[in-house]
Amino acid sequence: MGMSVTISVATEQDAEQIFRLQYLCFQSEAALYGNYRIDPLVQSLDSVRAEVASDCVFVARLGDEVVGSVRGALDEDGAAAIGKLCVHPRLQGHGIGARLLRAAESALVEERGATKFRLSAGHRSEGNLRLYRRVGYEAVGTSQGRDGVPMVILEKPAQAYVATA
Repeated sequence: MGMSVTISVATEQDAEQIFRLQYLCFQSEAALYGNYRIDPLVQSLDSVRAEVASDCVFVARLGDEVVGSVRGALDEDGAAAIGKLCVHPRLQGHGIGARLLRAAESALVEERGATKFRLSAGHRSEGNLRLYRRVGYEAVGTSQGRDGVPMVILEKPAQAYVATA
């Protein structure tokens, strides 16, 4: 019988696995845009460590292996910025991304007082956009990432996380 994927708060010891997983997972996004300088691919390990220490970071584990990750931090306006959601390519399509998202939303409301959630996805990233819409996010605008990729900005009220949990 196979092992179950568990969701838990990331620890300092997870930073290197998150860093490697992020690099693997965002290769397909980079290829989609023909841009291998997207933020998740150029982020340093030290920066990932700093986020694990200060932000709301969750991982999905299969045994001892980190197979998914998501990060969230509270903005000055009370909105929780959620980002760098990734799931190992061999495990995508099994609901792990949605589980990670729910865990982050729950903690951001209960522990940090988030009033709404905000995230962004590349305008060509249909799979990601489909997931976000399915769990209650709505497009509220567009922007251009620091890496030049056109992004869709999506939000949902914090109370909505209960409905999608």
